[in-house]
Amino acid sequence: MLIGALLLIGLSALLSLDMTQPWQFFLTWGVLTGFGTGAVAMVLGATVVNRWFVARRGTIMGLLAASTATGSLLFLPGLAALVHQFGWQAAVMAVAAMTLILVPLVAFFLPEHPQDRGLVPHGAAPDHAPLRYMDQNPLQTAITALVMAARKRDFWFLFATFFVCGFTTNGLIGTHFIAICADHGIGEVPAAGYLAMMGMFDLFGTTFSGWLTDRLDARWLLFSYYGLRGVSLIALPFIDFSPESLTIFGIFYGLDWIATVPPTLRLSNIAFGEHSAPIVFGWIVFGHQIGAACAASLAGLLREAQGSYQDMLVLAGLAGVMAAFLAIGIGSHRNLPKPVS
Repeated sequence: MLIGALLLIGLSALLSLDMTQPWQFFLTWGVLTGFGTGAVAMVLGATVVNRWFVARRGTIMGLLAASTATGSLLFLPGLAALVHQFGWQAAVMAVAAMTLILVPLVAFFLPEHPQDRGLVPHGAAPDHAPLRYMDQNPLQTAITALVMAARKRDFWFLFATFFVCGFTTNGLIGTHFIAICADHGIGEVPAAGYLAMMGMFDLFGTTFSGWLTDRLDARWLLFSYYGLRGVSLIALPFIDFSPESLTIFGIFYGLDWIATVPPTLRLSNIAFGEHSAPIVFGWIVFGHQIGAACAASLAGLLREAQGSYQDMLVLAGLAGVMAAFLAIGIGSHRNLPKPVS
């Protein structure tokens, strides 16, 4: 599946080089690339973590989650420079090339299960029973998992908080930060540099979040992350947008960017079990993507109507604060097991 997803991303990018109509942009970068990137998103990381690790799952998930955001943010300055110097086609060709290069690497060096290499998951006993999934229709498996999860309050709490995560990261800052900076006289390439800085600090923040998830109550970690994120967004429209202010914001927001992923996955594992959790987590990530789409659209509409991002930033900040308090209620009706490091 991973190889197919990479091929789909690379080929859809190449197809977009000849696009001349808006519907072609929607098809290549919206539909085809969306399917491909969705298949290699955080759900894949959750599946890998549950298959290959018993101990230190939080730390490993932190690394994998951080790589998702860090990679995308770090590539922004280079891609922005390519667009500025050679046009958008050069950036698209670079994306396609980097994606297709990964195909043979995945094919030869990434086994499906530890047992395929005669290994057991890290931290597991020698007689550990591997997680195996029944051979059934993937769509049926996904729908069955959703029906099962939807009966539990924890699913909706996790779904709602992760909706806010997508709303405040990919949807708002990830999509509109360069435009927000442009409103204050900051060019595209410098603004992309601040996003890249967020990506670098995200690597440290999300990895450290995974380490904390192995040791502390995941609910209170989420409370801290969403609360601090909300406060920072409320403050953003009122800063002076000087290099010093943006650097402080970039470092802080980068550390918090997707630090929510390891504790969210841990709470999913507790609520739904190791076997079902990756599939249920996929539906929770679906909420993340819906939140991102809503923020991207709403921010654009408000900017066009009001000429400013201020109300949108405050709204997103308030959503973050609400998510912080909602996170405390996850699993509050039962005693959560202590983290295993």
